[in-house]
Formats: sequence, structure tokens, C-alpha cells
Amino acid sequence: MTGQIARVIVADDQAVVREGIVMLLGLLPGIQVVGSARDGEEAFALVAELDPDVVLMDLRMPRCDGVEATRRIRREHPATQVVVLTTYADDDSLFPALRAGARGYLTKDADGDEISRAIRDVVAGRAGLSPVVQQRLLEQVTAPTEPAAPRLPDGLTAREGEVLTLIAEGLSNADIARSLQISTATVKTHINNLFAKAGLHDRAQAVRYAYREGLAQPPRNRIT
Repeated sequence: MTGQIARVIVADDQAVVREGIVMLLGLLPGIQVVGSARDGEEAFALVAELDPDVVLMDLRMPRCDGVEATRRIRREHPATQVVVLTTYADDDSLFPALRAGARGYLTKDADGDEISRAIRDVVAGRAGLSPVVQQRLLEQVTAPTEPAAPRLPDGLTAREGEVLTLIAEGLSNADIARSLQISTATVKTHINNLFAKAGLHDRAQAVRYAYREGLAQPPRNRIT
């Protein structure tokens, strides 16, 4: 990107985070922040108004989340690239964002050099992916083909089914996060989603539901 200034919009619903990213980008050579947005709706409107090169996009935002905003931007303004910058690197966040058209994907522990490199890469037509994301994609591509998983009840995703099974095994949110190598915030999101889909109100109901649907086995009575 020698001699070229990348015009960037930052989209994040948390004001402190958004302002911090804007400040950081302002210190990086070759990058000009032309606007910031509090959600996906604002990001889409700003892209239409300002025609930026790149949107640095959070995923979990109100009104219009990052995946839907990415899809709309790439459909209506294909010259604008999207780099996701999020807390989440699990499959349920990563793959929908990439399918929506994001060319870059970073987690919020990325430093200025990584963000700058990702922006340069997507402007140049390359993918701007963090090493962790590249590794996850490689694992997905090289994983042996397995039989299709059975359909889960109430529209639960595979990850939500895993979380439910671990709840039935008595694991805490922190234990589930360690077991699945995801953040506790992501665990809470999966629990909220599966509770809403299955009409559950607490973990006791979730355990009974898991037993009933065959997602976990109740402990056998011990003979003493």
C-alpha cells in the first residue's frame, strides 16, 4: 500500500473500545479513519456516504450485527472490504462472517501492526487473517470427512449441543470454556441461545432436556 492511504470506518458498539481503535489507527501510517459507527446500521449508512476502502467491523452489535452488516456492505458496495475485529474466534462466529464476505478476521488482542497488515492485505486483494484464524481454517480444510451429524432438536447448532451436553455433565461456564477452548462470554451466548430455542429457564431444566433428547446420559445408580 506504498503511497496509498487506506480510508477506514470503525464499527463497534462499545464507545470506549471504538474510540480506542480510532485513536490507535490514527497513529498508524497509511491509514485514515473517516468515520465510526455504533452498530451495523450506522456502518452500512456510512459506507454508502463515505465510500471507504475498509470497514473494521465488530460482530456482536445491536440492531444489525456485524455478519449482517458485512453481507449488506459486500452486496451493495463491493469495493469496500471488511475486516472483522472481535473478541470471538469460535467457529460459530468465524465461518458466518467469512461466508458473509469478510476478507479479514482478527481478534481484539491484535496489536497495531497486525491490524495495519490486515488492512493493507485486504486493500491489495489478499486475505487479512490472524495466525489463529489461519490455523483454524487449515484444520477445517484438512479434517477427515465425517458422517453428517444427527439433526439436533429445536434448531440447536452443533456448538450449542456440545455446551448443553457439558452442562448436563455438571460443568461450570468456566469449565465449559476451557473444554471447548472458547471464552466464557461465548459460552454465555451459547447458553442464552439454546435456552431461548428450547424454552428453558435454568440449568436444571437444561439437564432434564439433555437427558430427554439423548444429548447426555443420566448417571447410573451406584450399587453399594
